Amino acid sequence: MPGPPPQPTNLRILRGNPGKRPIKPEPQPERPAEPPEAPAFLVDYARDEWCRVVGELHRLKLLTILDISSLAAYCSAYARWRRAAEALAKIEGLNLVPAGLMIKRAQNPLVRIAGRAAADMVKYASQFGFTPVARSRIAAGPFNQPPGKLDGLLGG
Repeated sequence: MPGPPPQPTNLRILRGNPGKRPIKPEPQPERPAEPPEAPAFLVDYARDEWCRVVGELHRLKLLTILDISSLAAYCSAYARWRRAAEALAKIEGLNLVPAGLMIKRAQNPLVRIAGRAAADMVKYASQFGFTPVARSRIAAGPFNQPPGKLDGLLGG
């Protein structure tokens, strides 16, 4: 299907509806009453990242029970990226030339691992609004508009 991928209704509402096209209702998966616990297979950095982001996603109502696997994939990619970046930094600390990026005239596999994990992280992160661009699209909606002269007139 050509064109941009469809957006979830919640994000479309948050971003506003400048085209004034009717927003079709879509099935709404169950939202957990409390932020969900991290899956048992997430450990170390992945679990830390889960704990860092899950509360805010829950508060913004961007997390449903169907999103738990995607969030876990993001956290796993984050952990893989962080471990690869730390390993590269450790190699750089050994003063190896050229700073651990090459091994016997070939690229260090850690460079590729870190790059792929970072790309995966950004892909998943943009789906949840973690990136500045994704947030700016949300902020362009009704939250970022100045109050109108009739706001608050009817109370509430």
